[in-house]
Amino acid sequence: MRHPPQRIKATQIVEWNDGLDRSVLDDLAVEEPLEIRIGDADALTITMRTPGDDFALAAGFLYAEGIVDGRHDISRISYGRSQNGEPSGNVVTITLRTGVVLDLDALRRNFVAASSCGICGRTSIDAVRARVMTSPNPHCAVQAEMLTRLPDLLRSAQRVFGRTGGLHAAGVFNVDGELLLVHEDIGRHNAVDKAIGECLLQGKLPLSDCVLLVSGRGGIEIVQKALAAGVPVLASVSAPSSLAVQLAREGGLTLVGFLRERRFVVYSHPHRVQMTGTPAL
Repeated sequence: MRHPPQRIKATQIVEWNDGLDRSVLDDLAVEEPLEIRIGDADALTITMRTPGDDFALAAGFLYAEGIVDGRHDISRISYGRSQNGEPSGNVVTITLRTGVVLDLDALRRNFVAASSCGICGRTSIDAVRARVMTSPNPHCAVQAEMLTRLPDLLRSAQRVFGRTGGLHAAGVFNVDGELLLVHEDIGRHNAVDKAIGECLLQGKLPLSDCVLLVSGRGGIEIVQKALAAGVPVLASVSAPSSLAVQLAREGGLTLVGFLRERRFVVYSHPHRVQMTGTPAL
């Protein structure tokens, strides 16, 4: 079986720095299409991703979309074949357990998901809300000081970003601030799918006592995925959108934004963040 494409490619560049130029090799983050197929059907979706952890990405995508309810619904994940019949590292085939019945025509997204897009093709915001079944653990609590340490921990674990500077990351932490896992991808939603997918395949869902930190903004698709995984606290280093805040409030998720250095903003359900000496919101 052919291995998936590499995550990093070197290319020749000309660098200009303060009046001096030089020709050097530079590392780029790889972007390749990934087809996700169910059984022998045509592609359910195609997403542009950074190769690596493709099985986790596919599993996390199916779970976040409500196509599978748990790892028991997945009997096998493997790389598939391209249109010409050759083994391909850009095709992942998921075989569901006997008894799982799907309407693939209703599920299939007839588009290519760009790396900046997580829920393109949805017909309404109601389709996002429909996936949310139960509120996250209301008793989970984290310290404000602990939250401020998470971005540096996440950045130090980003191996590909350290070489390319061109990837998003999603990290899962416990309530004590210990990094449990991290995934990188050129798409922030893909990074989250990889993190959730790994937890799904390892039988660690729901993430009832965990913090999910994303390196980009907190968009509605990230909130939806966090709620599907049972995450009680979602943090991002940038701003959330209005719909993300609305869904977080409706779904019972603590949403933290602008988590940088010693500052952050809590947009929903602040009771989970213990801010000693700070007036309650």
